[in-house]
Order: sequence, then C-alpha cells, then structure tokens
Amino acid sequence: MKFFIDTASLKDIQDAQDLGVLDGVTTNPSLMAKEGIGGAENVNNHYKAICEIVDGDVSAEVISTDFEGIVREGEALVKLHEQIVVKVPMIPEGIKAIKYFTEKGIRTNCTLVFSAGQALLAAKAGATYVSPFIGRLDDISTDGLQLIEDIRLIFDNYGYPTQILAASVRHPMHILECAKIGADVMTGPLSAIMALAKHPLTDSGLAKFLADHAKVNG
Repeated sequence: MKFFIDTASLKDIQDAQDLGVLDGVTTNPSLMAKEGIGGAENVNNHYKAICEIVDGDVSAEVISTDFEGIVREGEALVKLHEQIVVKVPMIPEGIKAIKYFTEKGIRTNCTLVFSAGQALLAAKAGATYVSPFIGRLDDISTDGLQLIEDIRLIFDNYGYPTQILAASVRHPMHILECAKIGADVMTGPLSAIMALAKHPLTDSGLAKFLADHAKVNG
C-alpha cells in the first residue's frame, strides 16, 4: 500500500519524506488555507515546492465546478510539474472532465467520493485515483471501511486499473484496516503515519536494553 500525506505543510511533508516511506501528497483548498497559502501564484509556487520534496504523485485540486473551468485549471496545473495529478470533484461536470483528461493522458484523482456508485463512475471515466472519504463517513455513523471493501470488490470484478485512495484517514487503525481490505493508497496526517511506529512494549524493551547496557558500560 502506498502512503500519501494529506497536508500542505512543507514541514510535515519533509518529515514524512525523511522517514523514508512517503509515496506522495494530497492537498485541497482547505489545507492550503490552513497554511495561509492564498492567491493563484502563491498556490502554484507551493505545489512546485511540494514536488521538490517528494518523488511521487502530488494531487492538486481544481476550484471550478463547470467542465470548461475544470479543464482550464487542470491543464494549467499539470504544466507546473510532471508529478502533478489533477484532483477533480465527484460531480457530473467532474466526470466529464475526468474523461477528457484521460483521453489527453492527464492523470486524475476523483475526490469527495462517498458511495460505490460514485467510485464506479469515476473508474469508467478513467480516473487514475478515486478518493473515498472514510473518516467523514465515520463522522455520520456510516462505515467508511465497508465502502473501501465494496469499491475493491467492484474494481476487481471488472479489472478497473483505477487505484483506491483511502482519504480522510484519521488514525493508525484506519490505515491497518485499509491495508487488510486492499486499498491501493492511504492518505492521512503525519500523526497517523507516525503512530504506526509506536508500541509501549517497544519503548519499555528499548529502555531495558539501554539500562542493562549502561550497567556494564557506564
């Protein structure tokens, strides 16, 4: 499973890259705003800075909701860097744009997916990635992980190459369950990724090893 980090923070991206397990980055307008990044030129420069840190795909989201606007923004975004993947909302105009981008050889990430039907439409249009938001489904007492399982079954049934990118991941158990189900990618905060490395027995075991070493080498 690929590990993406869901942030616009250059520090968090660099920390994840330094860990040696980062495969890509996802962003959105809210994450850009959280970092105080505003204005088209500043946003574009920030995308370039992200691409300079990571080696993998960087999802950059369009703002437009009409076909012409999505296409115009998407074509401009992919010119910024070869690693850019155009992030398109799951709306009818977005599906049309994904089909257009697919025919042009432009990679896409269909975002804000909350049902298997939406994921199926995105796959038929040729999306590179489809992003079901499991955390947001959990927030309304709906099983986000079941959605991943349903999409995996459908894609496997028909051999769709579209990758399932589990988004809105909140904690390490989300990551582990997505790995069990067969999500191709997870994207979440640095804290969720780092939490995978933590275990109290590891901490206590290391403390004992160091204490025993100190007794005879102190």
